[in-house]
Amino acid sequence: MTHSNDIAISTLAERPELAARIYEMSDNWPEFIARDLIGYALLARVPEEFPQYCVVATEGDRVIARGFSVPFNATLDGREEMPDRGWDQVLAWAFDDARRGRPVTTASTLEITVDLDHLGRGLSYRMLAAMRAAVGRQGLDALVAPVRPTAKHLRPRLPMAEYLREVRDDGLPADPWLRVHVKAGGTIVKAAAASMTVSGTSAEWRRWTGLPFDRDGEIEVPAALVPVHCDTRHDRVSYVEPNVWVRHPLHA
Repeated sequence: MTHSNDIAISTLAERPELAARIYEMSDNWPEFIARDLIGYALLARVPEEFPQYCVVATEGDRVIARGFSVPFNATLDGREEMPDRGWDQVLAWAFDDARRGRPVTTASTLEITVDLDHLGRGLSYRMLAAMRAAVGRQGLDALVAPVRPTAKHLRPRLPMAEYLREVRDDGLPADPWLRVHVKAGGTIVKAAAASMTVSGTSAEWRRWTGLPFDRDGEIEVPAALVPVHCDTRHDRVSYVEPNVWVRHPLHA
């Protein structure tokens, strides 16, 4: 557990009573993100199954940030530390490995969410540091992260592989969230082409976004990192989100 400026950050293993309160905060996650089927099925179970890999920040009695990560075995046949199916894949692997009692070799972040009232205060840096420390205490050598770049939605038609190469004059990533990871010691490795997939009917997407989805082709959706594909003939709307793999070595 760490304390600074009346903000305490701990793992859920240290403070299990906070597990029921980690969603007591305001955030700006788009509605459609919660409709990823793997996340819908498994994400809510992460704090209970992997509390030593989850961190939570409090200010007084108020929960102001949460961070989830999960361990998995990256050495089995057909696996790798940073798969193309990113977020969905590592979450599925983590629960499969836990069910089968396999040894784990690495861990992946799933999310770091800061309460909207506490943005801009450097808390994301502290949460990432706390997550790195929590994973390191489990004896693992690396934390990987399928990062969702926070400014990519402003340029949805730019390929992610090009976006991740954009840097400022100081050499740091142009994207704010990628910059946090690099300043924390992470290395940008590659894009995760299909990190999360959300598929639904036109009616479902209308409920989630307020957009009509009444024409075929690519549709730009607020907060989506790439355009959403609409097929009116088959009444199918699909969103395949790319992320960026960042690797954090934890031990020299």
